[in-house]
Amino acid sequence: MHAFRHGTTTTPTAVVVPPSLALPVIESAFPRQLHPYWPRLQEKTRLWLLEKRLMPADKVEEYADGLCYTDLMAGYYLGAPDEVLQAIADYSAWFFVWDDRHDRYVVHGRPDDWRRLRHRLHTALDAPRHHLHHPDPLVAGFADSVLRLYGFLPRTWNQRFARHFHAVIEAYDREFRNRTEGHVPGVEEYLALRRHTFAHWIWTDLLEPSAGCELPDSVRKDAAYRRAALLSQEFAAWYNDLCSLPKEIAGDEVHNLGISLITHENLTLEEAVDDVRRRVEECISEFLRVEQEALRFADGLDDGTVHGKELSAAVRACVGNMRNWFSSVYWFHHESGRYMVDTWDDRSTPPYVTNEAAGEK
Repeated sequence: MHAFRHGTTTTPTAVVVPPSLALPVIESAFPRQLHPYWPRLQEKTRLWLLEKRLMPADKVEEYADGLCYTDLMAGYYLGAPDEVLQAIADYSAWFFVWDDRHDRYVVHGRPDDWRRLRHRLHTALDAPRHHLHHPDPLVAGFADSVLRLYGFLPRTWNQRFARHFHAVIEAYDREFRNRTEGHVPGVEEYLALRRHTFAHWIWTDLLEPSAGCELPDSVRKDAAYRRAALLSQEFAAWYNDLCSLPKEIAGDEVHNLGISLITHENLTLEEAVDDVRRRVEECISEFLRVEQEALRFADGLDDGTVHGKELSAAVRACVGNMRNWFSSVYWFHHESGRYMVDTWDDRSTPPYVTNEAAGEK
């Protein structure tokens, strides 16, 4: 399977998807799009990473574009105002850097450093303005990105976002303990935890500032809308697990759906791969069904009033971007240097991470 990635050069680069990971339905039924702001987005996020000292200058120069973090967001939040997409992209880049720091703390056995970071992130989430100049660049960068995100919609949205991210931080703490203790969670335990470590509801929350509208509870809790949102995120998390399974088994990892299936359901590696792939494909087929219900729900919100028309359009935009998440995630996994482990000199240490950037002394 081939695609052409959007690069900074005029010559497109062919992307080859291994047959075991290829999903023809994504390539045929989920056309890939990129926000027109993307080239500027890439440039500005690169500068933001430098300004906030989240990556060393040489690593930004060599790796930032190839990691494709901005491509992932520009392929998801179509229609977002430029400043909203920029804030989301910077936050997303921060999230990946945080994930790398978390991983380094696990690998190097640094529970005290993790505990301090966890506490600081909880505090910065509730009072970002007071943490803009924190000595830890990861905390200061988080405060900056969160404060910008808090500026687009009412306080009620901010509170919901904070509540959801507090849960993400705690899920990362649970993962830290699982990994340091060698505990492989059961399948249901893992699936519930993964919804937080993958930040399902954070990416879903961010659909709203992209659409320029905070959705009322009655809309967000509608069965079709909520199911479509969940399926788009489950697809992303499980496809990530499918792509990561071989390297995570090699690295004695404990956090992967396939590893939980092997450990607790007594599946072979081949059977686990088939099971995860089946779940991924079921997410796609069920989304295609539920998507139509969600769009009919959106149409029904247009009651002839200005508010009804605007709400209907916002919901349609959100559902449309749930669809975009499928193709954006799919191609990201085959373009980003984050997943090209076979090209790394040291398979246990990403080349774009340094000891300094990971909080080492």
